[in-house]
Amino acid sequence: MFYRPEDGHGLPHNPFNAIVTPRPIGWISTRGSDGSENLAPYSFFNAVAYVPPQVMFASTTAKPDRDGTKDSVSNIRDTGVFCVNVVEYAARDVMNVTSGPWDKEVDEFTKAGIERAECDTIPCSRVANTPANLECKLTQILQLPGEANFAVFGEVTGVHLRDDCLVDGMFDVTKFQPLARLGYRDYSRVADLFSLKRPGE
Repeated sequence: MFYRPEDGHGLPHNPFNAIVTPRPIGWISTRGSDGSENLAPYSFFNAVAYVPPQVMFASTTAKPDRDGTKDSVSNIRDTGVFCVNVVEYAARDVMNVTSGPWDKEVDEFTKAGIERAECDTIPCSRVANTPANLECKLTQILQLPGEANFAVFGEVTGVHLRDDCLVDGMFDVTKFQPLARLGYRDYSRVADLFSLKRPGE
């Protein structure tokens, strides 16, 4: 099968998200300039640089009360900071609650019953007791082709690691099993690892 996206795919559901998988989930917490708080998952998310450490996520839909984007991007525009919270398999249901199309007045921490903690390097809340948190300062927001597509880049200014996820000095993902986004309504978790040496190592 071959199709041009501009012509449509002719399938019952769009296969694009199922092709680019698995995708890590950036559970993004933000605080508006008015003090309101937001927590939302984004599966267009990844690390993009080591030194200095940098991450990105993309928002691809808009809400009528947020000037052509969503709460996360709007808050980051205002404050210049955000926090990435790592989603473990055990948090799949509360993470899903935070994905709802809630009004900007809704605090997803409260709605989903999620414990919050204050970040150390930025004025923002983070998900308490999650395997890791990346505190970030905004470096740039890029508007991508399309009506509401924005890529947000940030430099990591603080890192929290949960103690039980550190084994022999290494961050062990099998201790919490990261949740990954697949296509459609499907998810997966990382439970098994294998290693490969690069040529010449």
